[in-house]
Amino acid sequence: MTKTKQLNIGVLLYGCGHHQAAWLMPDSAIEEIGESGYYQRLAQLAEAGCLDAVFFADNQSFPAANATELPAFWLDPVINLTAISQVTHHIGLVSTISSTFSNPYTAARQLLSLDHVTNGRVGWNLVTSMTDWEALNHSMDRLPARDERYQKADEFASVMEKLFLSWDRADFLSSRTDNRLIDPEKIQPFHHSGTYFNVKGPSSTPRSPQGKPVAMQAGASAQGIALASKHADAVYSVSWNVKQAKAFRESLQKQIKESESPERQIKIFPGLVTYVGRTREEALAKKAELDEKLPVANALKQLSFFLQQDCSDWDLDKAVPSLPPVDAFSGPVGRYKTILEIIDDTKPTLRELLGYLAAGGGHLTLIGTPEEIVDQMELWFEMGIADGFNLMPPSLPSSLEDFVDLIVPELQKRGLFREAYQGTTLREHFGLAQVGESDVKKFVN
Repeated sequence: MTKTKQLNIGVLLYGCGHHQAAWLMPDSAIEEIGESGYYQRLAQLAEAGCLDAVFFADNQSFPAANATELPAFWLDPVINLTAISQVTHHIGLVSTISSTFSNPYTAARQLLSLDHVTNGRVGWNLVTSMTDWEALNHSMDRLPARDERYQKADEFASVMEKLFLSWDRADFLSSRTDNRLIDPEKIQPFHHSGTYFNVKGPSSTPRSPQGKPVAMQAGASAQGIALASKHADAVYSVSWNVKQAKAFRESLQKQIKESESPERQIKIFPGLVTYVGRTREEALAKKAELDEKLPVANALKQLSFFLQQDCSDWDLDKAVPSLPPVDAFSGPVGRYKTILEIIDDTKPTLRELLGYLAAGGGHLTLIGTPEEIVDQMELWFEMGIADGFNLMPPSLPSSLEDFVDLIVPELQKRGLFREAYQGTTLREHFGLAQVGESDVKKFVN
């Protein structure tokens, strides 16, 4: 029987998969990594499984420091999603947008344009970016401090809202009889004047078929959670276990209650890595096959970035050295908290920690049969710590095929997931409230 409330499930498409060894697998599509057709096929596969959305993260730098450095974000997300939109009909399309580097007018125009092209299937994930190398590609000496980045992101999001809602398609009259193309009284500048942006408005593109693109956010720092509580419809989160997922939900709810909109409802989508087989042994073998190919030097490099210190000379078979507390850490806080949680849970050697982080960097990792995996997904859902999941397949296309072929039917059997798309917009897929006139007045006036 279909349950009243169902899970939302999207997929983060990343290179050949989220496991660092995925590209080395004999069935990987590494030769096609820069071709839109590859991502089109992955999106079609996700749509066949009735997933809510495909999502692209982004990084605007390419250090190319060694022979195995991969430009996983070869294609601009908005352009890639536009190509995907032409071969799909229902699935949502979510692009990452950096407020540190983007111009809000241009970004809003691109997203609104794609939302019109797709009849309302677009979402956007607001980030502040993470590396100085990216800053150097945007005429900056270094990345601004976190507080400044989030202050700018707050203003950026407010300007985006104004642009998204600045005028309605109904104001385009196209009346030959009255010789009136538009209703100019209803299409007015909003004159935003702020610390980082000065935008007269209005947008050159009207409101989208779903009112406005769905707003996502992925920051786990105090500043990130505050930003989400003010602007997001849903958040992508990093949760290794139930304890961490509960803490994130509580932090977000506390921030919402202290905000100007204490009744605001925001969906939470933890990242999810799955290794599924018809038996548990088959699932474990799939993980082992990937782990055996793991390039240790690359894994140490990634860990060094997550920890903001050089780990290359640490002993692989000894316990992980003591790490600073979160309040003394200046890097990406969400991932750092997760690593501390993994260490506290498992007391791993460095080699074991690299194995945990190899796919997804410490997100919820489920290994087993479809029934075992769905048991855990259902538990998180019923506990209220996950409204859905952001799928992070260890290898592509095989792990996504496994999810669609094995896990989705088990979810559907339990009434936890749709058997067919019911709506046409991403806002409808997520079960979000439609944009009303009160929203327009709040952001534009």
